[in-house]
Amino acid sequence: MSTVLIVDDEEGVCELLRDVLEDAGFETWLAYNAKDAIEILESKTPDTILLDIRLPDADGIQLIEEFKNMGIHVPVILMTAFGTTEIAIQAMKQGAHDYLNKPLNLDELLITVQKAVKMQQLVSEVATLREELDHEADSVDNLIGQSRHMQDIFKVIGKVADSDITVLIQGESGTGKEVVARAIHNNSRRRNRPFIKINCGSIPEHLMESELFGHERGAFTGAIYQKPGKFELAHNGTVFLDEIGELSPHTQVKLLRVLQEKEFERVGGTKCIKVDVRILAATNRNLKQMVEEGNFREDLYYRVNVVNIKLPPLRERKEDIPLLLNYYLSKSARKYNKDISGISKEAMAVLKNYNWPGNVRELKNVCEQAVVMSRGPAILLEDLPLSGNGDLVLGNGNANTSIIVNNGRTLKEIVADVEKQVILKALNDNQWNRQETAKALGLNRRSLYAKMKEYNLL
Repeated sequence: MSTVLIVDDEEGVCELLRDVLEDAGFETWLAYNAKDAIEILESKTPDTILLDIRLPDADGIQLIEEFKNMGIHVPVILMTAFGTTEIAIQAMKQGAHDYLNKPLNLDELLITVQKAVKMQQLVSEVATLREELDHEADSVDNLIGQSRHMQDIFKVIGKVADSDITVLIQGESGTGKEVVARAIHNNSRRRNRPFIKINCGSIPEHLMESELFGHERGAFTGAIYQKPGKFELAHNGTVFLDEIGELSPHTQVKLLRVLQEKEFERVGGTKCIKVDVRILAATNRNLKQMVEEGNFREDLYYRVNVVNIKLPPLRERKEDIPLLLNYYLSKSARKYNKDISGISKEAMAVLKNYNWPGNVRELKNVCEQAVVMSRGPAILLEDLPLSGNGDLVLGNGNANTSIIVNNGRTLKEIVADVEKQVILKALNDNQWNRQETAKALGLNRRSLYAKMKEYNLL
């Protein structure tokens, strides 16, 4: 559901706008002054902001700049009872999306808000696509390994890439399942077509069908325009179903039809849409066992498990650790503008002997922290996040040390760093099992996923 923050010191105006917008399918948040608006924006990001130009504690035009400084880059629609050419020019120069004169024309307001929200969603989609493209370019290099396990996997990728055969990639969290999926796509005849990733564990069940297959305008509350789904966007390309074991029985039925018939309807639609897509899937769960327990459809299992690639955990291919360390240390050194040329034998020995419950993803995070902590051209033992008994942890196992090292940062940045440390430790304690980690932290799986995405732990 799209969200609108309404900022106006007149309570009656706020309530009127709330009623109009909520009747049109929007969720609204109300603020009667700049202070309240800023407090809301510190924890929430709306799709657009309706802002009165004269507030008791701030000037609306100047407040737009404050929003930008907070990292809030959403369309702002100014409302004013003092419409002049000068105000219009100032508003546009400051970056306002539009401005409306009071008394408000509610039809005009609704159209303006709908346009602003749609524009913001398009901007987000473009940003997501750019991130996907950057990730894709980077992911090719991440497929690293000289071990027998990895060499066998490279051979399978080479054999299946140019066909449209469905592949199921299995492995523990952090082993690089998405990297393998991208390698298959990048070496296929579809390489110049979309690669659309769908994380089946992060999308709420009530939104899943719309995300996969799209919806028509008016299909449900908040559907103010027609939206294509992921399968439609992936036409002639590849759909990667990550964490496919998290799909509900209802969605499994819908997916099976797409795999069999190559067609579907948008939610609320009657037109049959045909697509040409290649399906790749991944899971860290035992799908065969789920089938036996009645939690995963047997017919869908055999549809996705035509070719099976099993990624080994990092502890079973330790000969690849030096290669991976070299890659991620070099990458982190470039990121943080550090001159790192190597790693000491003592540090290498600790890293090679570690069990790596978080697999390659954990190794990547350890490399990044070691580069940040280093004070010379080589990574030393003291640069590694070690506990008193020599185990790897995040933050050196000492919160005070972490705070001292990060001196000069804001409280918000320090708290975020500590939160990341706690989450990473919980992931390690639970062998990167997200369900158990979420339970240990008192979170649901989707909240944990959101935090892992925020802190680059995916």
